[in-house]
Amino acid sequence: MSSPLDILTLQPPEPAARPAPPFDVRRIRADFPILGQQVQGQPLVYLDNGATAQKPRAVIDALSHYYTDQNANVHRGVHHLSQIATDAYEAARRKVATFINAASDREIIFVRGTTEGINLIAQTFGREQIGEGDEIIITEMEHHSNIVPWWMLCREKGAKLRVIPMNDRGELCLDTYQTLFTSRTKLVSIIHISNVLGTVNPVREIVQIAHAHGVPVHIDGAQAVPHQRVDVRALGCEFYTFSGHKMFAPTGIGVLYGSETYLDTMPPYQGGGSMIQSVDFDNITYGNLPNKFEAGTPNIAGSIGLGAAIDYLNSIDFDGAAKYEANLLEYAHDVLRGVPDLKMLGTAECKVGVLSFTLSDIHPHDVGTILDQAGVAVRAGHHCAQPVMKHYDIPAATRASLSFYNTREDIDALVSGLHTVRKIFG
Repeated sequence: MSSPLDILTLQPPEPAARPAPPFDVRRIRADFPILGQQVQGQPLVYLDNGATAQKPRAVIDALSHYYTDQNANVHRGVHHLSQIATDAYEAARRKVATFINAASDREIIFVRGTTEGINLIAQTFGREQIGEGDEIIITEMEHHSNIVPWWMLCREKGAKLRVIPMNDRGELCLDTYQTLFTSRTKLVSIIHISNVLGTVNPVREIVQIAHAHGVPVHIDGAQAVPHQRVDVRALGCEFYTFSGHKMFAPTGIGVLYGSETYLDTMPPYQGGGSMIQSVDFDNITYGNLPNKFEAGTPNIAGSIGLGAAIDYLNSIDFDGAAKYEANLLEYAHDVLRGVPDLKMLGTAECKVGVLSFTLSDIHPHDVGTILDQAGVAVRAGHHCAQPVMKHYDIPAATRASLSFYNTREDIDALVSGLHTVRKIFG
């Protein structure tokens, strides 16, 4: 199984003050305090990274430093604390812009997460540009956050969703995709990496096909940013969304990247303080980017924590981490083949560390509960991707999702736990 690094052309990060040391998983694990604890009397084996990643000490310290030494509201005060809080908040925006190679920090909108970013696009661009009879293209493997907002918009406007199917390996059928375009297609909104299957979709090719039809593209990058470098200008997409908590930052903070050309023409998502230039009872003038889309007091600490997470990723050998993770995924696939009655979902040629499976007719909730008794944390359910479950004709699956701080010993503990599950259920 090939690594995404073999297929994608990745952009290097900005040069760090010092070269990052070679990737060493033991040293990396020491950066994450929570990994040293025990659960149910067993060492924690955390394999639920697709839901949320753990936080390095550097991020935890950044949050503590903000609340201890910098706590003030931003953009509103002339006093010292407000100025340094504003500086830290806007520095985080610049770090995000550099990290994903946006053309300007004006193209970076802070939101609560991927879900809010997608809803922002739907309620601004979508409401203005999509009307009765128009069409939006999505895929069969989308997370609910990239289905429900568009379904709601289509229901309101009388528009229609068109769906790119996938094969049983969990790969999109691009030949079918090319046939879905009509004169009424107004947007393509696709997942970069499947949260259930781990499939790395050929998003650059998907964007190029959409652009050949004059259609803009949004990419849901929630699962991509923790695993590989993302260059929004190289991808050519108009919109890209992701969440901080999946990339080692705090919860409640995320990013909408939007091409400035599009953001400039879109109306505000919410009204309130900070997003205006002037207000009276007869007329309101909205602020410039990015303020126009950031009404009210933002998640200042979360934004600073996101900036600290980016600093952390830039301080390690991130490409080495991706290669390590790809090797770990290959090892996991090899040893899981030895578990009788285990059926893997998603065997795409290009995928990252997501291992979703069923085990005989044992309910995934039972699998997850027994694994928890061994200290192994996995996810069980439909993973907010019910169309994927329908494709495989199952109600739910168990998912183990990897990060670069996981080890072969973690995988071995998972496999041992699965053998225990089988023994319990006979």
